[in-house]
Amino acid sequence: MSKGREAAAGGGATAVLLRYLREQNRPYSAQDAFGNLQREHGLGKAAVVKALEQLAQQGRVREKVYGKQKIYFADQEQLPAASDAELRELDGEIAARSSQLQALQQSCRHMEAELKDLNSSMTTPEIGGEIEALRKDCASYTEKLERIKSATNHVTPEEKEKVCREQQLYRREWRRRKRMATELLDAILEGYPKSKKQFFEEVGIETDEDHGVVLPATV
Repeated sequence: MSKGREAAAGGGATAVLLRYLREQNRPYSAQDAFGNLQREHGLGKAAVVKALEQLAQQGRVREKVYGKQKIYFADQEQLPAASDAELRELDGEIAARSSQLQALQQSCRHMEAELKDLNSSMTTPEIGGEIEALRKDCASYTEKLERIKSATNHVTPEEKEKVCREQQLYRREWRRRKRMATELLDAILEGYPKSKKQFFEEVGIETDEDHGVVLPATV
C-alpha cells in the first residue's frame, strides 16, 4: 500500500472512530472499538489503536489509563449541549432502565434461590436409589404383616383384658407392700444409731433401686 493510501485509510479510521465515540458517548478500549467496528468498516486492530491515540493527542477524544489498559471516550465539552426535551427524555430512559435493572436483579435473586434449592436436593440417580430402597422396605413390611395375619397364636381381646387386669392387681399389691415395708423400716430407723445404709447392709435388705427396678406403668 502506498503512503497516500495508508494516510487515506488512517484518516478514514480516525473519522469513523471519532463519529462512533461521539454517537455512542460511552468509554471503549481499543479492543472493544475494534471488535465493534471491524465487521462493518473492515478496520484492522493496528489502525484502530493508531487512530485512537492520534485523536487523543489532538484533544478530540479523552483518554484514561487503568492499569495496562487505555479507555477512550468523547470529549464532553465538544458535544452539543442537550436541550430540555432531550434531558427529560434521558431522565425517562434512566428511570426505565433503573426499573428494568431492579426487575432483573429480583429475577436473578429468585433464580439464585431456586438454584440453591436444586443444588441441595437429591439428584435423579439418588432419588432412584431412594425409591428402590423404599420399595424393598415396603416389600419386607408387607411380608412381615402377612406372616402376622396368618399366624394362629393371636391374643384374643378377652386374653388381653385378663392380662391387663392381672397386671393392675400385681401393681397395686407391689405398691402396697412397698409402702408397708418403707413405713416399717422408717419406724426402726428412728431408734437406730447408725445410718440407713449401714442398717440395710447389716440386715441384708435389697431395694428396687439397688437392682434398677421401676414400678411398671398402668397398661
